[in-house]
Order: sequence, then structure tokens, then C-alpha cells
Amino acid sequence: MKLRKVTAASAVVLALTVTATACGGDKKDEGGSSGGGKKITIGIKFDQPGIGQKTPQGYAGFDVDVATYVAGKLGYKPDQIEWKESKSADRETMLQRGDVDFIAASYSITPERQQKVDFAGPYLLAHQDVLIRADDNTIKSPADLNKKKLCSVTGSTSAQNVKDNLAPKAQLQQYPTYSACLTGLQSKAIDALTTDDSILAGYAAQSQFKGKFKLGGFKMTNENYGIGVKKGSDLKAKINKALEEMVSDGSWQKAVDKNFGPAGYKNEPAPKIGDIKS
Repeated sequence: MKLRKVTAASAVVLALTVTATACGGDKKDEGGSSGGGKKITIGIKFDQPGIGQKTPQGYAGFDVDVATYVAGKLGYKPDQIEWKESKSADRETMLQRGDVDFIAASYSITPERQQKVDFAGPYLLAHQDVLIRADDNTIKSPADLNKKKLCSVTGSTSAQNVKDNLAPKAQLQQYPTYSACLTGLQSKAIDALTTDDSILAGYAAQSQFKGKFKLGGFKMTNENYGIGVKKGSDLKAKINKALEEMVSDGSWQKAVDKNFGPAGYKNEPAPKIGDIKS
């Protein structure tokens, strides 16, 4: 009888051990460096149409397509990806804490950021530009923004850059969101909206705005979009290889055309890995 009690207790311990092991097997591959784990966590923007957007149908945008392709090359299927919102101010902290395995979120490579995180890429060369109404022929160069109402989102430096360096008499308008700027542009409350051309193209490509806006094509700055990883991560080399394959097999250009094409976005050729334009 005593022996049976010990045996039964042992069976319970064994069952609990097996259960715990099974539960542990559902955890994502920490760091994602080897690929093929249960989950990989990727940071993207949730509120940038054409770049990274959370929709009722799922996640969409150029960065989402790039990240999905890269994850595939790392051994993860789309249903093994956990998407996490990465706001601009939070990106370095999220990588340093290990909240995400990598970030693809209109993430410009800068010397300041490279002190804190590593970057694969670049995978897109964007430029600061302006979005204007399709029927507006008065703004043909940055200088034409003088005395015009120029919008950007609160906290952004884009409009101030234009005023400081290109159009000192521009009338700066700060709105809480890019969508609010677009509404103002449509109603003629403002004359132009400025930020990265890729972001502008993504907004202008939305069905409700199709044909209503156009890009100025001014290329006022270079914005080298990279994929951020934790400092020292071996993911950097693997992601770089995946990005090269995405360009060579045509998937990169297809993603550009799908997400930015409706806005008439004239994209730069795919940048070479490590070629950061100043």
C-alpha cells in the first residue's frame, strides 16, 4: 500500500514535469537568432498607411512585406510572427530590452541611433518631400513654400527643417496627426504637408485620396531605412542576406509597387547593403 502511494506520487510529479516541458515548448525562440522557433516578434508602425498599418484585415504596408519576407528567410511562417507596435520614441528601448527581435518601422539609420542599436540594410532610400494638391501648380521647388502654410505633425522636425534651410518665410502649421494634415490639405486650410516621401506616398495611395494629391519630388534629405536589431545581435548578418535575396528575386520591387504605386512614387533603386547616403 505504501509502495503504491509512492508510485502514485511519482506519477503525479512526472505528469507535472511533462506538462511544464510542453508549455515551455510554446515559447518563442528567444532572440530569434537561429530561426525556426515557435514565434518571432517584430516591431512595426501601426498607423502609417503604405508603411506599417494595423487594419481590420491584419497588417499591411511596405515594412510589413519586408519584415515578412525576412522572417521567412529566418525560418518563420507568417502565422509565427507576432507584430508589436513600435512608436518612434520607443524603438531603441524595445530593442535593448528584448521586447522585439527586430524592428522595421520607417527607421532611419543615424549615427546617434547606431550608438544604441545595430542596423541591417538599408533597404529603402527615402527623402524628405512635400505633398500638395494635385491641381496646385504654384509649388514647383522648396523656395515656393515661402508664405505657404506648411503642415507637419506635432513634435516633428520636418517642417522646421524646411523653414530653417529652404523656405524661411513658410508658415508652419502643427497638427496632431498626418491624417489631420491631409484633411487640412484637402480643404485648402494648408498648402503642403512635409515628411518622408515614402510616408507621404503611403497616405496618398489610400483609396479615399487617390488622384487628389501629388508629391513635390524635392528630395530635401536622405532617409536610409534600416532594420534595427539589438546591439551585437547575429541577426544583422542574416537579415542583410535576406534583404539581398529580396532585391535579387524581384520581391522588393513588387512590394514598392504594391504599397506606393498608386501615389506615383518614384522610388530610388534598392540600396546596397551598408551604403548609407548622407
